[in-house]
Amino acid sequence: MTGSEPGRTATDTVADTAAPRPRRPVIAITGPDQGGGPAWLFTALAVWRAGGRPLRLRPGKPRSHRRFDGLVVGGGADVDPELYGETLPEGPDAAAIRQAERRLSQRLIGYLFYPALWLLRRLFQSHGGVLDTDRDRLEKALIHRALDEHRPILGICRGMQLVNVVRGGTLHRDLAEFYVETPQARSLLPVKRVRLDPHSRLAAILGDPPLHVNALHDQAVDRLGQGLNVAGREPSRVVQAIETEQDFCIGVQWHPEYLPQKTRHQRLFRALVTAARRPRPQADDG
Repeated sequence: MTGSEPGRTATDTVADTAAPRPRRPVIAITGPDQGGGPAWLFTALAVWRAGGRPLRLRPGKPRSHRRFDGLVVGGGADVDPELYGETLPEGPDAAAIRQAERRLSQRLIGYLFYPALWLLRRLFQSHGGVLDTDRDRLEKALIHRALDEHRPILGICRGMQLVNVVRGGTLHRDLAEFYVETPQARSLLPVKRVRLDPHSRLAAILGDPPLHVNALHDQAVDRLGQGLNVAGREPSRVVQAIETEQDFCIGVQWHPEYLPQKTRHQRLFRALVTAARRPRPQADDG
């Protein structure tokens, strides 16, 4: 019989030899100063479930000194058109926005999860038609920092659009021409079909079959930014996903954070956290 330390059990021995639990990478999540609470909560939950540690960043609390391993650029207000060389039109049609929200509320009748989420968004959201230049500046700086430091990026809705603008691309401010025969869907439910490029990184993460997504956007990618490829489109040809060829930088036009019950959509956050754990190339000191 082999000797052992007094008072120690087999469980203690196994615990000593077990591999240490991997560190949770810090995932910065951007948002506005006013509103954005539901988006933050659902995105933070998705990041935590994927194995990351969420860090909230907003213009009033940028936490510029904080290190992060990955970046989620969230949805919200329209990107300032001046950032991609265009002028602001007269303004959003408030009546159309209210009408779309009424249609949305009617679709949610009979569901348990989505009515509560819709109510949270109505109480705390910042509507897309209101520009947020302070947020634009913060997120542009964070995107540049993440690209320079080879940290993974996930852009959601507005976040995808801003990634495209930072890389020199432009946006469609009005999508009416894409929905002449088929009305534009606007819903928290996954009612829109997206076909992914089977050769894309995104398809490798989510799978190749058509994906059903929600739709809350009023703008979309027009001219692609430098180094970006289209990873997915809807039947109307509106770009629904973009990505870079090298580092992990993916943008999606839908809101995967609002689909916590859909395993396929949550793979995006797991892929982001996995990429955030990988060693990064050393910066060139010149």
